[in-house]
Amino acid sequence: MPSHPQHILITGAAGFIGSNLCEHFLELGYSVTGMDNFLTGKPSNIAGFYSHPNFCFVEGDIRDKSKCGEAMKGISIVLHQAALGSVPRSVKDPLTTNSVNVDGFLNVIHAAHQAGVKRFVYATSSSVYGDHSGLPKVEDAIGKPLSPYAASKYINELYAGVFHRLHGMEVIGLRYFNVFGKHQDPDGAYAAAIPKFIKLFLEGKSPVIYGDGSNSRDFTYIKNVIQANEKAAFTTNEKAFGEVFNIAFGERTTLLELITEIKNALSVHAPNVKTISVTHENERPGEIPHSLASIEKARNVLGYTPSHSLKAGLQEAVTWYLENI
Repeated sequence: MPSHPQHILITGAAGFIGSNLCEHFLELGYSVTGMDNFLTGKPSNIAGFYSHPNFCFVEGDIRDKSKCGEAMKGISIVLHQAALGSVPRSVKDPLTTNSVNVDGFLNVIHAAHQAGVKRFVYATSSSVYGDHSGLPKVEDAIGKPLSPYAASKYINELYAGVFHRLHGMEVIGLRYFNVFGKHQDPDGAYAAAIPKFIKLFLEGKSPVIYGDGSNSRDFTYIKNVIQANEKAAFTTNEKAFGEVFNIAFGERTTLLELITEIKNALSVHAPNVKTISVTHENERPGEIPHSLASIEKARNVLGYTPSHSLKAGLQEAVTWYLENI
């Protein structure tokens, strides 16, 4: 497939979401530059792209201004995914979270502006809703951040708004809600719940739930996030610029319900998982108790229509993990 004239930069390219975006846009024929420092991203996630004629890679840290400038050469669209995730990690080490997520973000958007890049799509987070208890979450009603990670993502939104108003950049923020899918790392102290639970069940081990399991999340399959990024990258609706959008499925699932769904998806391949119990520990500081997104704004402005429910996403994710764990 011939190279598309539009050239996309994907930061955090070796990470979970970034590598999926690289794969998607390369398959569509776009030229893609990936940038990553491999702090949390995995070289194996992008190893298959190096031989692709439309892919180039800049190894570098978004905290390095010169590397950000280098990555912007020839770019028309930025999909900024690079960040240091995890609420617990940010509570333990707020300085590094701020350095990567705030200083790094400012480096990337400033480099994009200096390079004349107009379209800048960036990942933000449902964590910005903080202590606002209303459900579903609506974009213009947020509370106070409950963690350094949440604060860093909210600061990203503020800076993006400033660059839109000052320089006319077509910035679009995507507030992700608990994304899961292939390439999401099941290992490490800060692994997300779904891949960690899947791996533990396959190993015959009992996963830990923090709290009584009644906390709920709007789990969002990676293909929904890919769709949202594509819609944001190419929308011609000027109402999208300078705005943030919830990217989710629009359904709430408790952690206990999630465990049941994972067991159901796995039991087709490993029937013994049905008998494995879970372990409960105290809730972790900084966590939001409940999360459910209104996706009406994304639907109306971006044309976002999520394709995969939690159940449908789990079926695909389990297949991938069975082949790759």
